Amino acid sequence: MIAHNKPVRMTIPAHADYIDVVRLSLYGIATRMGYSFEDIEDMKVAVSEACNNVIVHAYKGHDDAYIDVVFQTSPQALSIRIKDFGESFDFKRAAERAESLHGKEVTELKAGGLGIYMMQALMDEVEVINENGTEVVLTKWLGGSLGGNTHAAQSNVSILSRYSSG
Repeated sequence: MIAHNKPVRMTIPAHADYIDVVRLSLYGIATRMGYSFEDIEDMKVAVSEACNNVIVHAYKGHDDAYIDVVFQTSPQALSIRIKDFGESFDFKRAAERAESLHGKEVTELKAGGLGIYMMQALMDEVEVINENGTEVVLTKWLGGSLGGNTHAAQSNVSILSRYSSG
């Protein structure tokens, strides 16, 4: 059993080599909370995608950048917050432009742009906050998923855009 409402915080270098540290921590916390193997694997993929987005898009490979990660537990859910202080993007616009993948052949898929779709499909809630960088909050409910959505503009995404100059 794990103590609820006690956040676990970590800061990792914004480099692909350190994403496994986040994944291992997620595994340990989610296992103790009682998540199924399948739910844990879904969360690991979503968190990896969010961290990769930070490295590739927000920091564009800068070696001196960091990612803040917070695991917030409650009796009902696990939320993972991935925060960067790099270049923000317009998530709402990206979500609206995302196309459904239903009925498409693999050869029709475009490289890139699937991260948002994938995070939404694997998690119960996805929240993006644009303020002093970007913060992605991924939530998975314990004991029964809401079932994730299959289109990036669906209702399991909250967008809070508070662009600030600085």
